[in-house]
Formats: sequence, C-alpha cells, structure tokens
Amino acid sequence: MKNNHKLGIGLSILGILAGLLTFYLMAWQYNLVIDAKNAAGRFDEATSVTVVYAVLGWLGIAAGGIWAAVLYGFINKQGWAWFWGTLAASLQLLVGFFPAVPAMDSHLPGPTLIVFGIAAILWFGMLLIKGVNWKIITLTFFVGIAYVLTFMDGVAPISKYTTSHDNPFWNGMYVMSQQVSWWGAAAWLVFLMAVLGKKSWAMPVGIFGATMSMMAGYPLGLHNAFFEVHRFSMFLPAPLLSTILLVILLLPPMRKTLADWYAAS
Repeated sequence: MKNNHKLGIGLSILGILAGLLTFYLMAWQYNLVIDAKNAAGRFDEATSVTVVYAVLGWLGIAAGGIWAAVLYGFINKQGWAWFWGTLAASLQLLVGFFPAVPAMDSHLPGPTLIVFGIAAILWFGMLLIKGVNWKIITLTFFVGIAYVLTFMDGVAPISKYTTSHDNPFWNGMYVMSQQVSWWGAAAWLVFLMAVLGKKSWAMPVGIFGATMSMMAGYPLGLHNAFFEVHRFSMFLPAPLLSTILLVILLLPPMRKTLADWYAAS
C-alpha cells in the first residue's frame, strides 16, 4: 500500500464525490431538521442547527475541493498528496458525523453518516499510503476523536445561550465557552496534522488544544451533570479524553515515540 499512487488517485476521486454528496445532503437536511426542531418546540436547538449545519456544510464542500488538489498530486506523484488528503478526510469525518446527531434526535434519517463512513476509509487509506507506523496512527486516531468531541462541546452552548437569559452568569459562560471549544477542536486538528507532518512545534499546539477543551468542557460538564440533568453529562467526554491525551503526550514513552517518528525518513 505504501506509495501506491494509483490507490491515491482512486481515493481522491472518492473524496471529491464525498464532497459533492455533502453539498447535496446538507442542503436537503438543513431546513428539514430546523423545521422538525421548531415543530417540537425546540427553538433553541433550531438556532443551533441553523448555525452549525451551515458551518459544517461549508467545511465539507471545501474538503471536496481539497481532494481535487490531492488528485492532481497523486496523478503527478507528489509527496504532499497524502498529507492534504488526510486533512480533507479529517474535515469530512466531522462533517459526516455531527449532523446525524440532531437529525436522529428528531427521528429523522442521518444520511451524512454515509460521508462519515467514506471519510474513515479515506483517512486510514492516506495513512497507509504514507506508511505511517501503528503507534502514530493510534495516537492520531484518538486525537481525531478529541477533535470531534471538542467541536461538539462548542455546539450545545449555542442553543443553551438562547434559553439561559434568566441566569446572567451561565448565559455569559455559554458565550465565553462556545468559541473556546471550537478553538480547542481546531488546535487538536492542527496538532494531528503537525504530528503527521513531523513538525517540531506539534507538542505546544497539542497542549493548547487539550487545555482549551478542558477549560471549556469541565465547567459546563460539571454544571450540567450536577445541576441540570443529574447524570453523566455529554459535555464531559471531550475534556476527559483531552486530559488523558495531555498526560500521555507529556510522558517520556510518547515523547520518545514522537521523536523517533520525526527522525524517521
């Protein structure tokens, strides 16, 4: 599989098609899910979908454009093609997964999971073409989960902001934490790509991403668990995983693994 440019060409075409499919599915689902939320009286969630579906649609369509450049790279046997293909697949993983959550919560189909499945194949395919070792694949896989979960922690505050005006402190907390989570998600994605690209500055970006996820996620998660839902909060998986990853990154074995990866030809 390593340096298999023909496989890369095939996967790139599939990535472009996934981008076009995202365009169609997000346009189809957009007003359908918003109307379902409004009909159920969940105007807060309708507001969230209005914002987030648009953002994810733009990212998913842009990923299809990146795949076109990656296709050019594989056709011309360029060494950078797998790297940008991994970025495009990482964006499509998020775009394919999250929209299914509010759709299925409203008892609607979640067709974007098709994009998620394709993106998973594309993501692992790019790493196999590069010949990334299994330790780095394992690390970046869990970092990818942290990236998706941290992004999701930035979605709920959009809806919670609209229903918390009677509580000025937490209304302000939702405003402050929303972008903190999204910056943390972006940092995790940058860290993932920096590790794959063997960049020496990857570690501080990872520390930043983990810290942002924890700073936004723990206050919201603990408040939600103890004072709102009285059970385990879905705000908590992101900061918990980020905490675990931060500890692992700072331990000598992982630092040696990264150093060996950076030194490998």
